[in-house]
Amino acid sequence: MDPRQEREERNVLGAELQPCGTDPMTGFHRDGSCRCGPEDIGLHAVCAVMTREFLDHQRAVGNDLETPRPEFGFPGLVPGDRWCVVALRWLQAHQAGAAAPVVLSCTSERALEFIPLEMLQQHRVDVPEDASSLEE
Repeated sequence: MDPRQEREERNVLGAELQPCGTDPMTGFHRDGSCRCGPEDIGLHAVCAVMTREFLDHQRAVGNDLETPRPEFGFPGLVPGDRWCVVALRWLQAHQAGAAAPVVLSCTSERALEFIPLEMLQQHRVDVPEDASSLEE
């Protein structure tokens, strides 16, 4: 087996990690994925869908996710954007009652180092593979 494949991060469900978002381009590596790798000491592992409540909470605790910071390749976020957030920041918001919805298939297993799977599942917004079941 290729050694790179052995180190590939999986999602919190144990399957292949899916892309979180490309508009805006997210991820510690700005590749659309919440893979962390050894360089990401903050663990940008949780694929969260931004809500006004989450963004307001993050600003209140000193983590402004709305103001663009082009020098860091950060466009600024608006409600509805998918973004790989730091696991401890998401947990902090959860504890304050302001957790953002989570896309489990796009959330790195590394998030489980800080957040129990059951907690993430309470906020899941995954779309089933067969979206026809969503039609009335």
